[in-house]
Amino acid sequence: MNNVLHLKNIHVSIEGKEVVKGIDLELAKGEVSVIMGPNGSGKSTFANGLMGHPKYETSGSIVLDGEDISDKGADERSKKGLFLSFQNPVEIPGVTISNFLRTAINARRDKKNQVRLLDFMKKLNEKMELLHIPKEFASRYINEGFSGGEKKKMEILQLAMLEPKVAILDETDSGLDIDALKKVCESVNALKEQNKDLTILIITHYQRMLNYIKPDHVYIMLDGQLIKKGGTELVDQLEKEGYKSFR
Repeated sequence: MNNVLHLKNIHVSIEGKEVVKGIDLELAKGEVSVIMGPNGSGKSTFANGLMGHPKYETSGSIVLDGEDISDKGADERSKKGLFLSFQNPVEIPGVTISNFLRTAINARRDKKNQVRLLDFMKKLNEKMELLHIPKEFASRYINEGFSGGEKKKMEILQLAMLEPKVAILDETDSGLDIDALKKVCESVNALKEQNKDLTILIITHYQRMLNYIKPDHVYIMLDGQLIKKGGTELVDQLEKEGYKSFR
């Protein structure tokens, strides 16, 4: 199996309290995995720890596409191909989506290989069309006045433009109504169809997102540990019996 992300004995603490308590996980290229767990189980702490958030103390081995990035900061992990979509995307007044995305792309390149404006706009228009995002959004300020669904679609647009190796979607379904959730999931599926090698890790405590995105592997997280691995039968079990059946 071609594992693009290999995690060994991951521990994550915040403000001196250990939340994630030794996780081993391997994600194969092109597969979709999901971590499900109730509130407080450590899912988002795990995601932030993997991304190198400075407020989280993380130990263990993180190997991305054969390279150990355990000692890298969040910016360097992003450049190496790790992506995290935020649960609550922030507004950035005065910064347009197009300027932000072009800056983010160029930050991953050396000065001699900066993306040309025409090439960037062509790619941006293609991705916005793929994700059914109106072109006028490119000139709007990041998330300013956006609905919950629009904010989450902007996260998926970032994912589409940055083309990471591994995308972690942290509770992308939170705060979305049924229609918005469906549209966001359709965007993820369209992106996955276009890029077969993209590896996705979905983090959620609801099964409803998985009505639209079918995972290859399902993990159950309780008290900072992955306690069960399986397929979609675990989602069915959760739907019928809740997390109590795994305690």
